[in-house]
Amino acid sequence: MSRFDECLKFILAREGGYVDRSEDRGGPTNKGITQGVYSAYLQRRHLPIQSVRFISDDEVADIYRSDYWKPCAGDNLPIPIDLVVFDGAVNHGVRQSIKFLQRALGTDDDGIIGPVTINAAHMDVNNGYKIHLVADVIDQRQDFYQRIVERDPSQRCFLNGWSNRLKELGREVA
Repeated sequence: MSRFDECLKFILAREGGYVDRSEDRGGPTNKGITQGVYSAYLQRRHLPIQSVRFISDDEVADIYRSDYWKPCAGDNLPIPIDLVVFDGAVNHGVRQSIKFLQRALGTDDDGIIGPVTINAAHMDVNNGYKIHLVADVIDQRQDFYQRIVERDPSQRCFLNGWSNRLKELGREVA
């Protein structure tokens, strides 16, 4: 099993099946893939648009790999930072997740992952700062969720689930 497959297993265990809650700004979602993301994926492949309800497991894996794992350089990040950034990319977008990592590393937070960010992540993990780095990113994500709720109280219904996911992530990578 590849590292991507291991990380995807964590993601999918938390994303669940098809949901379409009026409070969810992402709209209809299946296995963590929104209708908008799925439609864009189908368009790139010149396939007819269909409901995300019918997304296949192969399409799910392909979307997670092409739209989240690769853009956040999952193959180049040290374990377990790869999962931390990947999970953040799925929940906050690739650019924001990279910014969380860059802020925790003390590098420029431009949201673009490159050799400086990747090398800094390897150095922190190799120097024994993995736990601090993970905790910093998770704390930033929790604050981000809190700000979402402060700006839009209708999102409060998701806060416990978001917080629980961060706790599970912390346990997974400890």
